[in-house]
Amino acid sequence: MLRRWEDLPKRMQNEAVRPYYEQLQKKKVSLFLKRCIDVSLSSALLLFLAPVMLLIGIAVRLDSPGPALFRQVRVTQYGRQFRIFKFRTMVNHADRMGTQVTASGDARITRLGRKLRHYRLDELPQLLNIFLGDMSFVGTRPEVVKYVREYTDEMTATLLLPAGVTSEVSIQYKDEEKLLADVADVDEAYIHIVLPEKMEYNLKSLKDFSLIHELKIMVDTVIAVFR
Repeated sequence: MLRRWEDLPKRMQNEAVRPYYEQLQKKKVSLFLKRCIDVSLSSALLLFLAPVMLLIGIAVRLDSPGPALFRQVRVTQYGRQFRIFKFRTMVNHADRMGTQVTASGDARITRLGRKLRHYRLDELPQLLNIFLGDMSFVGTRPEVVKYVREYTDEMTATLLLPAGVTSEVSIQYKDEEKLLADVADVDEAYIHIVLPEKMEYNLKSLKDFSLIHELKIMVDTVIAVFR
């Protein structure tokens, strides 16, 4: 459920956020049902996919030195920081070796990691993040702290809801790594070009929020992965 306006972080109490907040205030029942769906579906999938996730975890450990899971601090609802869970697709400590976004051909990605990323299997552990309330099935993808600091006032409206595993942006920018392949400064390109473009989709989805729209995004994501 939404906090009261006066209880939002000060950074989010701005006039650019207010229209999005007022729109979501009208959809309290849908927001409650959204959380109910997140809890019930994530718990069911965690049980059903446990054997698959165990096998993937073993394969990651065998493919390259390091832990099976990659945990990184990201930002979710109201600017709260949490640790996102993913299967490790890069060499161990890859986050210390370069930028925090990945470009096509990144040498840090492991052989198995490329396959996991291609089919988005690396994101299966995020079912636990959903169950814990850090994330939702659909919502703005959680960014690392350094990129959230670059948000404009309007962009902070995306922090009114929990971060998501998938979104319309995830479908439209599924080849984001290729877009950044030939860029000299990946961080600069992401902050000043890619991030603003992605936020246009995120803010539109926030304004048009509905359970039907979210269900469509989930179906479109599955179709995009199999394509």
